Amino acid sequence: MNHAVVEAMAAAGATAESLAAQIGVDPKTVARWANPGRIPQSRHRAQVAAVLGREIADLWPDALRRREPVWFRPWLDIEREAVALRAYQLAWVPGLLQTEAYARATLAWEALTPTEVDELVSARIARQKVLTRSRGPLFVAVMDEQVIRRAVTADRSLMATQLAQLVTWAELPNVQLHIVPGDAPAHPGLNGPFTLAELPGGTRAAHVDSQARAQIIDQASDLATLERRWERIRGEALPRGRSLDILREAAASWT
Repeated sequence: MNHAVVEAMAAAGATAESLAAQIGVDPKTVARWANPGRIPQSRHRAQVAAVLGREIADLWPDALRRREPVWFRPWLDIEREAVALRAYQLAWVPGLLQTEAYARATLAWEALTPTEVDELVSARIARQKVLTRSRGPLFVAVMDEQVIRRAVTADRSLMATQLAQLVTWAELPNVQLHIVPGDAPAHPGLNGPFTLAELPGGTRAAHVDSQARAQIIDQASDLATLERRWERIRGEALPRGRSLDILREAAASWT
């Protein structure tokens, strides 16, 4: 329980219902903000702090100690609030499922200092708490088979460990992993990776990666396009059980 939020609401005579009405969100969303690790989106943080007469740092101190890039923070706010996440990856293990060593390997060729790498890796690993918390979101990840077959370094044990961790993730009740086999025909996922998020109340958003800075999409027409592409990609993927078999086989092949 985030006691600072609970105490501030009590002092202001606010309930989840009354605060939700002033902010313009569902009361269930307000109730979640009182749970540890549940940080509202930036626009909501400012509104709540103003209504309760407190500083953001007093209510959610972690919001001011964040290590991830500033441009990526709006998506992390969405990720924390999501009730469902659907991710497609063409070339990498999804960030939410990476081991520390794998995460470091993905940053090896970037123009970053050792300190910056440490901070980015720490921020990426910290994101994984969203999957293991109480009532975490449903996370469905679809990966092309090349993700589990291509080495990211000369150290084969790195991939063996990463794939073993994927198997562990896939055994969680709220995580589903699916593999698009290497012999699948061309599909819309070849245009690049993306993640779809469903928020409380049915609101949707998407995160689309690129070679430069990723972007967040919330326009209905664009979301509809990504939803159609997701269904096409998902249709090429193997069932959950068969995908797990391939993950286990691939993990053993790296040892």
